[in-house]
Amino acid sequence: MVSVGNERILMTVEELTQATGGSCPGNFAPDSGCSSVVTDSRSVIEGALFVPLMGENQDGHRFIPEALDSGARVVFVDAAHGEGSANMFSLLAKQHGAAIIMVENTLTALQDAAKAYVRKFPGLRRVAITGSSGKTTTKELTAAIFSRKYRVVANAGNLNSETGLPLSVFRIRDEHEVGIFELGMNRRGEMREIAEVLDPDTALITNIGTAHIGILGSREAIAEEKKAVFSLFSGESSGFVSETDDFRDFLVSGVPGSFSFFGPSSTQGILGTESLGLEGWIIRYETEEIHFPMSGPYNLENAFAAISLARSFSIDPATIREGLESIQTLFGRTEIVRGAVTTIFDYYNANPQSMEEAMRFCDELPWQGEKIFILGSMLELGETTNAAHRAVCEIADRSTAAHILLFGEDMIRAGKSMNWNHDSVYFAETMEDLAEKVSSILQKGAMVFIKGSRGMALERLRPVLEHFSSGEARS
Repeated sequence: MVSVGNERILMTVEELTQATGGSCPGNFAPDSGCSSVVTDSRSVIEGALFVPLMGENQDGHRFIPEALDSGARVVFVDAAHGEGSANMFSLLAKQHGAAIIMVENTLTALQDAAKAYVRKFPGLRRVAITGSSGKTTTKELTAAIFSRKYRVVANAGNLNSETGLPLSVFRIRDEHEVGIFELGMNRRGEMREIAEVLDPDTALITNIGTAHIGILGSREAIAEEKKAVFSLFSGESSGFVSETDDFRDFLVSGVPGSFSFFGPSSTQGILGTESLGLEGWIIRYETEEIHFPMSGPYNLENAFAAISLARSFSIDPATIREGLESIQTLFGRTEIVRGAVTTIFDYYNANPQSMEEAMRFCDELPWQGEKIFILGSMLELGETTNAAHRAVCEIADRSTAAHILLFGEDMIRAGKSMNWNHDSVYFAETMEDLAEKVSSILQKGAMVFIKGSRGMALERLRPVLEHFSSGEARS
């Protein structure tokens, strides 16, 4: 990694200009460059490359002066903004000792720069993980295992999108041996774009579900889009798909490289499993008995995926056990908080498949106290919205939950269209209404299950539940 002064230069101005096909007016030192990459001017530190992006309600170019004042040393400017304003940008560059690189499109330029940056590390093994659900958890499980044998770099959180993945790969450094990155998408063509950034030699698809079906239109279209993670595969590449996915044959068809299935029957070395309820699972793998702390059959499937990846990298069973046992529940993803009531926070995201699986798990879980289901709307389902929410309500109606609370326009609409057999169903029009109702029905020993799409912001219920659990419980 080149250094200039106290900074570690990720890419020089010359490298950035070549990678993006841009031009750099004004005088600058071609060996100068950026030591970080950001798209938010508030995150700029000395030496950063600032990439202003265009959104529906925001134009990042208006924050270029602020970014330069904060220490940005390179800035991308798209053609539409640069046209006719080259003199102004040249003056800004001169005033701040920065390089302004004119590009056709700043998002494309960010992706092209990230692609060129990844190619600077030819020895890095690159693992891509995608799927309709479970990709963040599977990425975290895989990284927990791999980091015990290799020097690993991975996405922070779920920075997996057309902007998040390019920003994530700029975390790669010379010392890293394996990069483990999740790839997400919410439009046609996006998976291919970000797969080209990473160019994975190993890739895994967790499942093909219904997330983003409102955008792509069908599970078939989702499968086609997810399959693009394999689009750059060569004969030396390795792919993994779930043994139970009904699109598994389609996903591997016509793709070069070697493919393996994962799951209880296909992941080699799995001798058996035992459910511990909310305490997770015992996984018997080769010579090891793994106490995997994440509950639910969906998380067990994620563990099988991570084990299959680890096995393909010749990671020994004891190391796999250590990695899986070290994992901590991710915020808002089957996160279990115990106290006077036990709460399962699963509000990070929701789609019909994940909602049904989680509800069935909670319904079948032996429990002495009351069960309370708080169900929020699922977003981006398009024409399937009404039917999908109705199906969730029907499952809830047949459940053992003592109370069912519905929140969000789509969930309430579906709930009100039903003839409920259940005698305790509540429609909460506002968060304040929902919080008040939750407070009124909580009893010591209850289990509260909360799930909905991220846009429902169901984490706003946490203070109510934590206050009750901390000692305000009624006996």
